[in-house]
Amino acid sequence: MPEGDTIFRAARTLDRALAGRTVTRFDSVFSKLTGANDDLRVAGRTVERVDARGKHLLIWFSGDLVLRTHMRMHGSWHIYRPGERWQRPRADMRIVIGTAEYEAVAFSVPVAELTSARGLERDSAVRDLGPDILAEGFDAADAVSRIQAMGETEIAEALLDQHAVAGIGNIFKSESLFAARVDPFARVDTLSRDDVSRVVDAARRLMRASAIERPAHFSVYGRGRRPCRRCGTPISSAKQGEQARLTYWCERCQPGSPKPRRG
Repeated sequence: MPEGDTIFRAARTLDRALAGRTVTRFDSVFSKLTGANDDLRVAGRTVERVDARGKHLLIWFSGDLVLRTHMRMHGSWHIYRPGERWQRPRADMRIVIGTAEYEAVAFSVPVAELTSARGLERDSAVRDLGPDILAEGFDAADAVSRIQAMGETEIAEALLDQHAVAGIGNIFKSESLFAARVDPFARVDTLSRDDVSRVVDAARRLMRASAIERPAHFSVYGRGRRPCRRCGTPISSAKQGEQARLTYWCERCQPGSPKPRRG
């Protein structure tokens, strides 16, 4: 699933292409969107901005209209010039937003809705999100408190809970815990507030660097059995949590209780 930094970059790219431009075409394979468009008439409105909230991408139109999409595992937004050949099959198209200068195409996006600003804030999918790790006004103290409230949860799993902190996914879960030297299998209630704060700060620093400055350079993620960049110990990996997502860590740099069988 795309993480917050990927959604942030996608929103920034869409904003540069679409903001301030008039919509000349709006098409979708989703009957709910086409039905809403018949009443709301997206074409003719101006795109005011595109931004991200956690893993949700939001396109704001004039007249208090918002398109919310969520990529899930395989969704993506592309930008093309009018008439330019698409890089993915037309069968994968879900939404097209056209302007005179650009065409934004959502491929394989499973979640999409047209709503108002008020409706967006009342939608539990957005309303119940924790602080956005990439937001300018990120409330780190609130994020730390929300994580601490998940006492018996392992810290790596707590970081993935979007109600605690929005935007962190499997990659930066592992990367931030390594950077903070925290055992990913430690229960939250065994960690100090300083420990949790250090992890949250690392996640924000690493994800902002990936989203704004440069592509991420992974220390542990995807590096199972390869030497730790810090100490040379082979990186371990194991499935963790109900969804059995892979966690990567260094046993020497992130010591703790006995772990599951390593990969």
